[in-house]
Amino acid sequence: MFNISHPIPRTPIAIATALFAATVTPCFAQAQVPVEMRSEAMLLLRACSADYDRLCSNVTPGGGRILACLKSHADQLSAACAQMMPRAQTLRDRAITAGVMPK
Repeated sequence: MFNISHPIPRTPIAIATALFAATVTPCFAQAQVPVEMRSEAMLLLRACSADYDRLCSNVTPGGGRILACLKSHADQLSAACAQMMPRAQTLRDRAITAGVMPK
């Protein structure tokens, strides 16, 4: 049996997965995510991982929930993450248009 009493550790890989899932991977099985979108998601990760840990670590990834959480804390974001928010929204919009993320 699995022991689920311990929380999942917040490693850089876990954070990357969560942020990437929030932006471009919910439908990865149906469509291939373009390299430039993955690169953009990694930039977002670098800029916002500490903010994610501090403000949104309890948010379930998917459907844009992490991006929405970060936006809802706009006044508390680090300068680097706040600067990335327009790019994050653009990335999400592009992923929807490309069919690699549901609307």
